[in-house]
Amino acid sequence: MAMEGRRISEELSPRYYGLCAVGGMLSAGTTHIALTPLDVLKVNMQVYPVKYYSISKCFSSLMREQGPSALWRGWTGKFFGYGAQGGCRFGLYEYFKGVYSNVFVDQNRNFVYFLSSASAEIFANLALCPFEAVKVRVQAQPCFAKGLYDGFPKLYAAEGTQGFYRGLFPLLGRNLPFSMVMFATFEHSVDLLYRNVAKRRKEDCSVAQQLGVTCIAGYAAGSVGSLISNPADNIVSALYNRKADSLKLAIRKIGFANLFTRSLPIRLLLVGPSITLQWFFYDTIKVLGGLPTSGEVATDLRDHAS
Repeated sequence: MAMEGRRISEELSPRYYGLCAVGGMLSAGTTHIALTPLDVLKVNMQVYPVKYYSISKCFSSLMREQGPSALWRGWTGKFFGYGAQGGCRFGLYEYFKGVYSNVFVDQNRNFVYFLSSASAEIFANLALCPFEAVKVRVQAQPCFAKGLYDGFPKLYAAEGTQGFYRGLFPLLGRNLPFSMVMFATFEHSVDLLYRNVAKRRKEDCSVAQQLGVTCIAGYAAGSVGSLISNPADNIVSALYNRKADSLKLAIRKIGFANLFTRSLPIRLLLVGPSITLQWFFYDTIKVLGGLPTSGEVATDLRDHAS
C-alpha cells in the first residue's frame, strides 16, 4: 500500500497533469487533422442525407462538384478545436481521477471513472464549442467561409456569441456519454488485457507491448463510445447548419430511428481509428516524458498490497 500511495502522490503533481494535458492536446489535434476527409463526408451525410445517401456517393459527388480540396475543409477548426478539447479531456481526466480517488476511496472504480470523465468533458466542450460551430458550417456550406480566420468573424457578425454556443447542449449530450463510456471502457479493457491476455504486470511488459495494449483498448473504447453518442452527433450537425432551430425540431426532422443509424458506419470508421491513434500518441508522449502508460490494472494493486 505504501508503494501505491507513493505512486498516487507522484501523479498528483503539476508536471504530471501538465504533460498529460500537452499529450492530450497534441494527440487529439494531429489525429483529427489526419481524419479530416472522413469527417467532411460524415458531416455532409448528416446534413444532406437525401443527396449523400452513402459514403461512395458522398465522396464522388464532393470530388466532382468541389474538387479534392473539399475533403480538407475545416482542418484548422479540427486541429485547434479538438486540440483544446483533447488537452482538457485527457489532462483534466487524470486530475479529477486523482482527486476523486482520494475522496471516494471505497467507491466502485466505475463511479470514479464516470465522474472524472464527466467533470473533464464539461470543460473540454466549453473549449471545443466555438471551433466546432465554425468547422461544421465550413464543411457543409462551401460559401460560408474558408476556415477559422474568416469563419469566426463572419459567424459572430451574423449570430453573435450565441452562434458559437448554439450546439453546446447537444455537444455535451454527444460528448459526455461518449467520454464517460470511452474512459471506462479503456480502463477495463487495459485491465482485462493485462490479466487475461498478457498475464503479466504492466511493469513487466516491454514498452512496445504496453503501447499495443493501449491501441487495442483505445479502439474498443472509441467504437463503444461512438455507438452511444451517435444520436447526439446527428443533432449537433442539424442545429449548426440550421436544418432545425431547436432540439425538438431536430429530432422530429431526423426521425428517432435515424438518430441511431444515420452516418453510423462512417462514424465507426472515423471514431475507432481516431481514438486509437489518440491513445497511442498520448501514451507515447507520456512514455517519452518518463511516465507510465495509461490505465489501471487491478492485479498491480493486489501485488503492491501483498
